[in-house]
Order: sequence, then structure tokens, then C-alpha cells
Amino acid sequence: MTDTLRILGIEGTAWAASAAVFDAERDEIVIESDAYQPESGGIHPREAAEHMHEAVPRVVERALEHARETHDGPADEPPVDAVAFSRGPGLGPCLRIVGTAARALSQAIDVPLVGVNHMVAHLEIGRHTADFDAPVCLNASGANAHLLAYRNGRYRVLGETMDTGVGNAIDKFTRHVGWSHPGGPKVEAAAKDGEYVDLPYVVKGMDFSFSGIMSAAKDAYDDDVPVADICYSLQENIFGMLAEVSERALSLTGSDELVLGGGVGQNDRLREMLGEMCAQRGAEFHAPEPRFLRDNAGMIAVLGAKMYAAGDTLALADSRVDPDFRPDQVPVTWRADEPELAAGRGKATEGDRQVRGAEALVDLEPAAGRVTKRRRAKTYRHPALDERLRTERTTLEARLTSLARREGVPTPVLSDVDPHEARLELEYVGDRDLQAGLSPARVRAVGRHLARLHRAGVVHGDPTTRNVRVDGERTYLIDFGLGYHTDHVEDYAMDLHVFDQSLVGTADDPAPLREAVREGYRAVGAERVLERLRDIEGRGRYQS
Repeated sequence: MTDTLRILGIEGTAWAASAAVFDAERDEIVIESDAYQPESGGIHPREAAEHMHEAVPRVVERALEHARETHDGPADEPPVDAVAFSRGPGLGPCLRIVGTAARALSQAIDVPLVGVNHMVAHLEIGRHTADFDAPVCLNASGANAHLLAYRNGRYRVLGETMDTGVGNAIDKFTRHVGWSHPGGPKVEAAAKDGEYVDLPYVVKGMDFSFSGIMSAAKDAYDDDVPVADICYSLQENIFGMLAEVSERALSLTGSDELVLGGGVGQNDRLREMLGEMCAQRGAEFHAPEPRFLRDNAGMIAVLGAKMYAAGDTLALADSRVDPDFRPDQVPVTWRADEPELAAGRGKATEGDRQVRGAEALVDLEPAAGRVTKRRRAKTYRHPALDERLRTERTTLEARLTSLARREGVPTPVLSDVDPHEARLELEYVGDRDLQAGLSPARVRAVGRHLARLHRAGVVHGDPTTRNVRVDGERTYLIDFGLGYHTDHVEDYAMDLHVFDQSLVGTADDPAPLREAVREGYRAVGAERVLERLRDIEGRGRYQS
């Protein structure tokens, strides 16, 4: 990227009409925004589009005026080098207005167009302001919630919400209470006077779900539970879930850097939890300043500058917007020579004596054939919630590890369990994690193991390449702490989805491995589970 580069960015995916100028030489970003504020309820697409139609020209003109005033080149030279705009994901009517404005401006001042993925921009502004090399990114916004990491030229989705975005979930509760949009700041304010009450906590590997906790919160309000207590507990559980899956992503990838993006990232408690989680495991955490967390054109301009410098521009004929623009569809051209995650750091091998996972410290004694696993207290979680999860998961892991063996699934033999101390002693199995020894044959075996579990009415809950041990071609499933009994096809398909995501996030060439796990599952399990898996993959909840 040349030091003199200047980019004008335009954002308008949902509610914020915004334009910005990024000056690379000064690393200076000037943002002009005009946010849509609904009179009641959430965002109304028609009203949002009407707001964009009126507001986009105003904010673009103000940003362009700043560009002209600060331009020190010849008067007949354009004040910016390119126009970047948010192509998606977002509300189609809003995106089309932004796309039209960007095309018109690029033609009027005769500069190239750059089409930016809104969600990747959330990640890149954090990476830019933190100066991190290869972070995991948690995006927590109104319509989205997912984990991304860079590998093999793209940002891979490691985990995501399986129903609704985190901000939208909170807004559903506040609308039920009768509070105006946006609900997040009101929940944050009310939570300051609350006490903890039990609410659902749903984590499936690095995926998560908010529908159950929102229904329970509404029921609690209808049952006259103090609204401050509900708000406090919503934050503790929802943000606890986001912190936990972020830690799982750090553990899976071996990264020691986490960046936060999205409007919900303005919440003090969420940032506090993520910072404490990272400090506890020796990782670095960065949240950009609030103006870069909410939807803004500054992040569009910064990523637009990186893309422009890499020659990644659009012809007018190819500049259509895409409301369902997935972050993993974007070729990351601007990072071709930069480091990616060294997948597998922290894996267990014969030479290790202690391994730190996402949940536990594991002491390895290969000579004695023994492993001792201790679930550590998570200081970022509320003590009552943390104690419940550690106890429940230790008990479940012991029970399901033994049950899986009876169903013909290779697992370690359990020798001792202490739920109150959250401690397990198990047989030492394998000589490495699957992550360090990926092959179609081994992955195919994992598919068969999962099918046998599902036939017995059990899901593993967290089947990743870190939770499979290998010895030659023999594979063992470990770490059943997120497992449970179920007869729902959706749960079995989600189990496969979690494993599939871990392959995408850690394998250099995931395609043959993804096919192999399906082959293995099909040999033992039900085709209807694979059909439901295809349905889950098509939902793309990190789309708008």
C-alpha cells in the first residue's frame, strides 16, 4: 500500500448511512454518518432504504468535501484514488442505493471501484488498528455473530450463530419488554443493578444458539422476575458463550491474538470478558474504538485501500451488490505474503507433559498410560455459571466416554472422576491429535464413529480435529464434555457441522477430507442426517 493512498468509503448495509476518507500516509480516517432510527420495533427494510436514499448523498458530499479540502495534488486530479463500497451482506434495498452512489461517484471523478465485504471489513479494521499478524476475529453485530480466521487465502468461518445475530437476539427481548430500538445499550444499563438468575447456555463446539435463552428471558419477564436480573443474566450467559467459543477458536487454530468487531462489541461487559479470557490463556485482545465497531464507512475505506493496493478492483459490469455475501467467499488478495495461523500449535504429542485446551489443563503421562484432565475455573464467567458448567461437563464427559465405548467407538478408558474438583483420569491414547495427522482414511473413520454415536442417541458436542487422537490409522474420540442425549436429526447434523468447520479451519486442502467424513458417516449412519447437514450449511446465519 502506497503512503499517499486515499480512499473514499461508503457504507449502508442496514441502518447507518456512512461515508469516510482514509488517508494511508497519515493513517487518518474521517467518518461522516447519519443513522436510521426506527420509531418502534426493529429495522424496517423499506424505511431503512428511504433513509439511505436521503442520507447517502449528504454523507458522501461531506466526506468528498473533506477529501477536496485536504487534497494537496493538482486541482484537476481526483481527491481520492478509488471509491470503496459495502457490497454485502445486508438489506438488498439499502445495498442497491449504496452501490448506485458508489458507481456514480467513481464515474464522475474517474477513479476505480472497490467492492468490500462488510463482515470482512469488521475484521480488517481490528487487525489494522491492533497491528496483529494472524488473529481470530469475533464478529458480534446485530444481524451476525461468527468467528473467522485466515487460512489458505480466505477467511474461514470457524463458528457461528445457528439462529439469529447477537444484537437481534437482545433486541427481541427488549421489544418484548417494550423498550425502543436499539436494545443493547438499555440492557447494558439495566444490568448494572441486576443479580444472576439461571438462563439457558448453548454452545455446540464453536457454534452457538440464542433462541432458547431469549425465550427463557421473555418467560422470566412474564413471570415477574426483575428485569434488571434478567438483563444481567442475559449478558453473563450470552457474552460468556461468545467468550467460550472464542477461546475454543484460539485453541483450535493455535492463535494467540483475538480481535473484536461489530456493534455489540461496544458493550463494556463483553470486552471485559474477552480481555480476561485472553489474559488467562496468555493471548492478546484488541477491540477497536467504538466508532469502528458500529457500522461505519471507515472500515470500508481501510479494507478498500488494502484491496486497491492489491489490484482488487471492480468493473462496473461486475459491481452488483450481494445481500448474502459470505465472508468466506472473498479471495483475500491483500494478504498473499502475510502469515496465516499455524494450525496445530498446542497439540498434544509424545514430547509434551501438559497441554492447555480451551477448557482444561491436561497432564500427560505416556509412560504410565495416564492422562489427568482438570477443568479450570473461568474467571470471566459468573461464578455460579462457571461452577455449574464445570461440574456438569465433567460428569457428562465421564458418562458419555464410557457409553461411546460400549457402542463400539474407540475412546479412552476412564479410571477416576471427581465432579466437584472437575477432574478426570483417563487412559493415554494415540500419539498425536488428528489435526497433526489429517488423512482421508482417518477422517472417514471419524465419520463412522459419529454415526455410531448418533445411532445410540448421543452427540459428541465438540468433535474437532483437536478432539480426535490418532495412533497409526486408529482414531479415538475424546473430550465429550459438550455431549448430550438426543433423538433430533438437527443435533446429529450439527455434530457433523462442527467437525466439518474444524476441517475447513485447520486443513490445507479440506475438500477431500470433507467428502471423506461424509463417506464414513454414510457407511454407518442415516442419509437423513447428511440431508439435514446440507440444510444447515445453506442457512448461512452470518449472512443478513
